[in-house]
Amino acid sequence: MTAAEGRPLRVLLVDDHEIVRTGLRTVLTDAGIEIAGEARTVSEAIDAVRRLTPDVVLMDVRLPDGSGVEACREIRATHPETKLLFLTAFEDDEAMLATVFANADGYLLKEIGSENLIQAIKAAAHGLSVMDPASRRRILERARMQTGAVPGAGDSALSAQERRVLALVAEGKTNKEIAAAMGLSPKTVKNYLSHVFQKLQVTRRSEAAARFVRATPRQ
Repeated sequence: MTAAEGRPLRVLLVDDHEIVRTGLRTVLTDAGIEIAGEARTVSEAIDAVRRLTPDVVLMDVRLPDGSGVEACREIRATHPETKLLFLTAFEDDEAMLATVFANADGYLLKEIGSENLIQAIKAAAHGLSVMDPASRRRILERARMQTGAVPGAGDSALSAQERRVLALVAEGKTNKEIAAAMGLSPKTVKNYLSHVFQKLQVTRRSEAAARFVRATPRQ
């Protein structure tokens, strides 16, 4: 978990609508999650992460001075340990795909219930990708259509077993789910992923998944 043992998760809220931030603040604080700060724009979000170092950033895709995806890329580059979740009113495949390739940790719709939102934030803090499975499958197919087969450095060095593990990562499976599907222990799956990350020269599951969809031809 990102938060240090014994202290609550610290979340930065990024949305240009005060009423949305107020509602989120109430829901999260009632659940024992600390609000590290609030921001309304891309520039405010980047500055707030630098000053406040939150565990999780909960951010809208559309902000007054640009896209939340731009903020995500900047934050990911300067604070890779910070988890980034998008919370938006728009079920937009293009936006979802952009967040995946920006290495966001999840994409949620504002119609989500309070309890599910809290669970999603905690899951992201544990390093899990948070996205509706149907939406993930849809945008991965869209990624294949847009990018086609574009092998990258290290892709050809993956073993058949490593490729299978990576395919399940791209489907949004957790290590436990991958282990069950492949008849392996979670520790073995973790070892496979460590080798995959080294060969692909990536550090995050979302980066590895993006490389997979770029390199996988359409059926």
